[in-house]
Amino acid sequence: MSYVMLPEAEEKSARTLTAVIYVLYAALFISGGVTAIIAIVMNYVKKDDMVGTLYEGHFRWQIRTFWFSLPWFIIGGILSFVLVGFPILFVVSVWVIYRLIKGGLRLYENKPMYAEATYAASPQTSSEPQGRTFDDFGV
Repeated sequence: MSYVMLPEAEEKSARTLTAVIYVLYAALFISGGVTAIIAIVMNYVKKDDMVGTLYEGHFRWQIRTFWFSLPWFIIGGILSFVLVGFPILFVVSVWVIYRLIKGGLRLYENKPMYAEATYAASPQTSSEPQGRTFDDFGV
């Protein structure tokens, strides 16, 4: 997939914004989630500006991390009163940290968050399967 080439100043700005949002998500463990709320708002405000760029996938990754983890943080927080929630909070925290590290590393390497789909341009002529690979689903 080819990405929209931004002017150098806009490219640097988009990259910096994406990095700042990763840091805001990481700070959720210190802020009690306040910085994650700021980050998700920033994601939605700037999401349209990232369409077609290398950073579009990073924004999708960040947004999905927030929405997939939020219910588990809530459930874990509620159940922590009966001690069952602590393992839930631990697991979801490890998952969020993993996603933030993976996203941050891909951003540092200037790589897209999701692998390209590999679709055949012509009808399938071999018996080998073509299409998406396992890595394309990077959840």
